[in-house]
Amino acid sequence: MPDAEHDVHAETKMTVHERDIDALAAPIAEWLGTLQLTDSPVTISNLHAPQGAGMSSVTLLFDAGSRPLVARLPPDDTSFPVFPSYDIVQQFEVMALVAEHSDVPVPPIVGVESTGDVIGAPFGVMEAVAGRTPTDNPPYVFGGWLYDATPAERRDLQDGTVTVLAGIHGIADAPTVFSTLAKNGDSLRAHVDAQRAYYEWTRSTDGLRIPVIEQAFEWLEAHWPDDTEPCVLSWGDSRPGNIIYDEFTPVAVLDWEMAAIAPREVDLAWVVFLHRFFQDIATVFEMPGIPDFCRRDDVVATYEALSGHTVRDFDWYLVYAALRHAVVMSQVKRRMIHFGEEQQPDDPDDYVMHSSALKQLLDGTYSWD
Repeated sequence: MPDAEHDVHAETKMTVHERDIDALAAPIAEWLGTLQLTDSPVTISNLHAPQGAGMSSVTLLFDAGSRPLVARLPPDDTSFPVFPSYDIVQQFEVMALVAEHSDVPVPPIVGVESTGDVIGAPFGVMEAVAGRTPTDNPPYVFGGWLYDATPAERRDLQDGTVTVLAGIHGIADAPTVFSTLAKNGDSLRAHVDAQRAYYEWTRSTDGLRIPVIEQAFEWLEAHWPDDTEPCVLSWGDSRPGNIIYDEFTPVAVLDWEMAAIAPREVDLAWVVFLHRFFQDIATVFEMPGIPDFCRRDDVVATYEALSGHTVRDFDWYLVYAALRHAVVMSQVKRRMIHFGEEQQPDDPDDYVMHSSALKQLLDGTYSWD
């Protein structure tokens, strides 16, 4: 966890990319011109990265003439990436298919440049959707519009978020519709194997083994669920911070880079655990946070009512969510050390900010109340 001197209301410095953003304006404008969006040449203005943006893909906001747009592109090679690969083209393909096969709100897609010839990497452009998003940096549990909302308003947002999950999971025959995401054999096994491969990739720079992560993998194997089918489209990074809301109603679902075919519970546990990750930080600082938000029993009950699906083995999937987040956070920690933003810890488990919570989940002592 952050140290006691940390200002929880301030944005934590985290290097996401080292691209010269201004240098991208001209080539993106020229490429947009080839799409014949207007009769006149495209000019780009107000190009910038949003404050508190995500830790992986690069998001750029800009105006093309009077039209507000958003570009998504992978980080440059020097930015110590969080993930081993960034398939921007696939992300936009998934969004397009979600729009085609469901009522789940996704931003309208303007175009995808798949060759990498324009700016040195593939990228996609979509319409900017007006609204607001709970912030990750600083976490929304310390202040802001969601913190200031009434319990009823937060519940409306929570229920709308769960409705989004039910809509994503309700897309029929997902392995066929999203064929580029489908794997041979058991989908959960493939999902966990991919996480193992990701963990090994994070170790490629230093060879460091993180005991709590490896213990969690062992726990998952020892407690493997009996029934994992049928599988659905899994959004992957399912949480309010990846949704744009009009007041408290979802109007755009973002960030599909972790999409996969997997059991429904993968997404459901992720949304519950990611809020508890932030709430636990608030508890460390003896601050109230938002304890009435995304409580596991409430989320599960709403999801079951909306989807008609009985949630199974949820404790297992919560451990899996904590493990997945642990691998991500260990790589984020490495990147912050690489850029001189943090010091290397003496204990390898301290590469995982929530190592204490993960250990408690493994031994059954974590309290959800």
